[in-house]
Amino acid sequence: MILHVHTRSYEIAGFRRYAFFAALFLFLNILGSGELFAAAAPAKSTVPPMTLSQVVGTLVARNAARARDLTSYQGSRTYTVAYRGFPGNLLATIVVEMTYDAPNTKEFKITSQSGPKWLVDRVLKRLVKTESDAQQDVTRKAVDLNQKNYNFSDLDYEPAADGCSYVVSVEPKHPNKYLYRGKIWINDQDFAVCRIQAKPAKNPSFWITSTTIAQTYEKVGEFWLPRNNKSVSTIRLGGRATLTIQYRDYQLPQQHFAANARSSSLLAAR
Repeated sequence: MILHVHTRSYEIAGFRRYAFFAALFLFLNILGSGELFAAAAPAKSTVPPMTLSQVVGTLVARNAARARDLTSYQGSRTYTVAYRGFPGNLLATIVVEMTYDAPNTKEFKITSQSGPKWLVDRVLKRLVKTESDAQQDVTRKAVDLNQKNYNFSDLDYEPAADGCSYVVSVEPKHPNKYLYRGKIWINDQDFAVCRIQAKPAKNPSFWITSTTIAQTYEKVGEFWLPRNNKSVSTIRLGGRATLTIQYRDYQLPQQHFAANARSSSLLAAR
């Protein structure tokens, strides 16, 4: 019995640290709205390869312009955390309704939850609270995907049916635990990030030996918004923790579409 309690305490400690990491990375990927969801440009018949500086410059300019135009949206999310390893497997899920109002407000309403209460409270609800609290201008600027925060290199052009043809390596300029290093895929017509594969720039916890993150985006109306996030962490004491976030049921005011189309047309004409 003593051994069981001792082991359980280590398991919970590991999840507390995982929750801390997951909250930070969630903030990075989802809250960096200035770069992570961008409106689409008018379709072109062909998109010839561009230089690295042209691709990055266009991405940053369009992201900034369209982020200003995205004044509100709604959607639902399902957060799931699964642990596999000693002394056993654990699973918890919450379903959330989210409302965003620019520039600093995200409101969440939990509609259902399942799994161990401590796991729901200490991991999943903490993720939601962190995102809500962190929607502040100073923090968002520190994680923006731009030349101030990142070095860009190794441009590849891989024609793809979904338009995610430009592949760029990103490396943070500062060892900030909110940033990441890896690759981003950029849509060759909209110049919006449509996929990310990366690792945290700085390991936020001794209890995590490695973490990989994959995030994808989908086009909703004239915008690219998050579709799926999967973060897999290897725990030092053994086992693996996987956080997944699925995004659904987006609702955007119709007036945003016209505004962003005008912004894209102006940027494309420059």
